[in-house]
Amino acid sequence: MCTKGVNQRPTVVRNNKKTEDRQRNTSFVVRERPAFPKSVFAAGTAKRTAEILSRKEAMMTSMEEEEQQPEPLTERSRAVGRLEPPGRPLSAAEWKILKKGSANPDRFDVQMMSALFISKAELNIARSLLAFVAMETGNLSYELLLRYLTLCVSGGHNDEVSELYDLMRGKFKSFDTGAYSLFLKSMCKTKRWRECLTILNDLKKVFTPSPRNYEDAITGALQHSEPAIAWALYDEIIEKGLNPHQETLVTLFQGGMTGFQIENLNNRPKEERLGPEEESDLELMSLTEYNNRLLGVLLYMRDNQLYPQQSLASIIKDWFESLPKQKWRGTWTTPDLSLCSGACQSCKANLESIQLTQEEYQQLKERVMADVIQGRDVFTKTTPEELDSFKAFVKRKPAFDVVIDGLNVANITRGNQSETLLAVVSELEKQGLVVLVLGRKHMLRPSRSWDRQNMALIQKKAHCFFTDNISEDDPFLLYATLNSGNQCRFVSRDLMRDHKACLPDGATRRLFFKWQRGHQLVLYGYAPGRRVRFQSVPSYDTIIQNVVHSWHIPYDEKESERCSYEVPQRWLCLNETK
Repeated sequence: MCTKGVNQRPTVVRNNKKTEDRQRNTSFVVRERPAFPKSVFAAGTAKRTAEILSRKEAMMTSMEEEEQQPEPLTERSRAVGRLEPPGRPLSAAEWKILKKGSANPDRFDVQMMSALFISKAELNIARSLLAFVAMETGNLSYELLLRYLTLCVSGGHNDEVSELYDLMRGKFKSFDTGAYSLFLKSMCKTKRWRECLTILNDLKKVFTPSPRNYEDAITGALQHSEPAIAWALYDEIIEKGLNPHQETLVTLFQGGMTGFQIENLNNRPKEERLGPEEESDLELMSLTEYNNRLLGVLLYMRDNQLYPQQSLASIIKDWFESLPKQKWRGTWTTPDLSLCSGACQSCKANLESIQLTQEEYQQLKERVMADVIQGRDVFTKTTPEELDSFKAFVKRKPAFDVVIDGLNVANITRGNQSETLLAVVSELEKQGLVVLVLGRKHMLRPSRSWDRQNMALIQKKAHCFFTDNISEDDPFLLYATLNSGNQCRFVSRDLMRDHKACLPDGATRRLFFKWQRGHQLVLYGYAPGRRVRFQSVPSYDTIIQNVVHSWHIPYDEKESERCSYEVPQRWLCLNETK
């Protein structure tokens, strides 16, 4: 169902205004709230919102109810029912007495080993338990040895882990994934680190190793001056479609500053060593190759919209500033009005635009049309007849500047929802914008929430299309927005996560998220009678950026909590000086 509100307005003035706007610029500026928070996508917004809601719930909880809460579980209460480990190694006779007095003698050895691990007991106590079990039963079970392995790894007893690896390797044909991971974690720190590669290959026979498994092997290779092996393992991570952990990247960047090349050359036999000049050339080549790989890591993070944590960002800064024969300077910067205009606060260089190129926009439009609007489940959200009717409606209308999810916007306030929607429409209409309101047919039935006069004014000020009450608005909103061109924005509090998940690959989903951050308007703090304002839309893209002699790297602050649909607010600015 559609309305023809465009014919009920002073058409000549409206069209002239629109023509002037189009000639002046293909985009437009919606009045936005300049103060923090800048965007619904800013890191920490979801956390602050949750905290506000939590405080409101707490205020509604009476003191009487709080007093009736059960006593919190303390370390003392957790210990009830758990075996108490001894404070020193025991003889076989002493262990036998403890076992006899336990509640479950058949599981005594495994439960006691777990208790020793939890209490961080000394290794000698666990050894004495193993000796008792071996003497009593003549056998050490896989489960018991696995618990002992966990204790050794957590305590950093790497030599003991190496001995245990030989024992279990000869005793069992294969290990579970947990044991493989524990051996990797420990043995990468020993002289037997190369056996980590064998363990990794054994693990591959069971399932795909985790990024953490690769990280342990990479750490072992770099600690023992084998960068080529480390980078080969890193390449495997990428080829398998895994994202390397932050700790892995920290290790790789630290490797660029440790001078492993010199150590590797000096470890050669005397007769194989090169002269000072040849050795210097080889070192420089090796450093150059390694550093180029690190630059490739930054480009990989850019392409996959990955952000370093503050600890990694600090290492990246140190690495740049340590590069030989180069003079890099890093500065920590925060977003402010200068960043909102697309310029770095520190170096004043323009950051990359959030706006999609024409090629990117066309690619995204085709994918959204195919996978979201015309996807397999589209007719669970609407009907073929309704979708065709809407397409014909959009085709008849001029390109929209703003598309409003009417029900979503109206539900911001309670009571007279039409009043809220009318306020938003009126604000956008005053700016000379072509507005489309998407609603549902029940909004046209007069009620306390939907005032007849307000709805009539809305239809005069904007184009309107009302779907069936069982239909979903989002596919219509996306269709109208994308069909109107790259300058069109949409108003909704919906973060579109379900629709983004429908897209076929990570690159397209990242493109959708970029488009969304540059085009979605969200009301901020509106109440009836107050002025309509929107959270600001940044003009720059929050992504690792590189131009000649300059890098800009957004990073996550220490101890910050960022949801997947949020982006960092702090940046590392790196510039090379002459």
